[in-house]
Amino acid sequence: MTDIPPFLAAHPDCILVDITGTQGSTPREAGTFMLVSAEALRGTIGGGQLEFMAIANARDMLAGTGGVAQMDIPLGPDIGQCCGGRTQLRFRRVTQEVAEEIEARLTSEVERLPEVCLFGAGHVGRALATALAPLPLSVTVVETRREELANLPSKTKTRLTPMPEALVKDIPAGGAVVILTHDHALDFLIAREALQRTDLAYTGMIGSATKRATFASWLSREGGGEPGWMKLLTLPIGGAAVRDKRPEVIAAMTAAEILTALGAYRMRSSS
Repeated sequence: MTDIPPFLAAHPDCILVDITGTQGSTPREAGTFMLVSAEALRGTIGGGQLEFMAIANARDMLAGTGGVAQMDIPLGPDIGQCCGGRTQLRFRRVTQEVAEEIEARLTSEVERLPEVCLFGAGHVGRALATALAPLPLSVTVVETRREELANLPSKTKTRLTPMPEALVKDIPAGGAVVILTHDHALDFLIAREALQRTDLAYTGMIGSATKRATFASWLSREGGGEPGWMKLLTLPIGGAAVRDKRPEVIAAMTAAEILTALGAYRMRSSS
């Protein structure tokens, strides 16, 4: 939520609405928050009547016409929602202390974001970086060609290096690797490094069934590959459900694959 600091600067008189607890089925989880000023909003606690009630309460507090510091809302037919659970909300006027708390929370969220490393910034690499930009991820694009690192989303990190495969070891555990370079030999080198890692959530490579077979043969010929490695490699990326090779479509499908893999990794790690 990189737009929060500018919002606070533009709307210093606002209310922080926190989800402090949930039971049963709810649209958002505890820890989610939004900011409400007299004329603007930032963030969401789940939409629907729940959010309308929270906004109205926050604006009553701002106007001095009422409002309460806490709400416990059943998400049932009485408010026109059918989630069936309950959500507890806390309302606080943003002071300097609260603003510092928000900043600390945002910093903590950024530090915990899963790392996604895109090797290659060609047509699909740029499209994928754009698709991933609004998601809660830390995205780095690695290239050997300086000119290809232009025109990427503003918050995308970049690395220029003659040996991209050497950077694979630096990716934090639980991260994702997507290989999209202009050179199949380089793709194979990066993939071999990634598949040696047992702690990555996703390793994917752009290509085809033929490229997959070629890579498997290369691994066998070059040595160093384990029998189970190919099961860890998504090749081609983007799946086969939508047969459309436009970069933006491949990027959308691959973004879904990455999110699914990251979620599965988190589940395995927490069990």
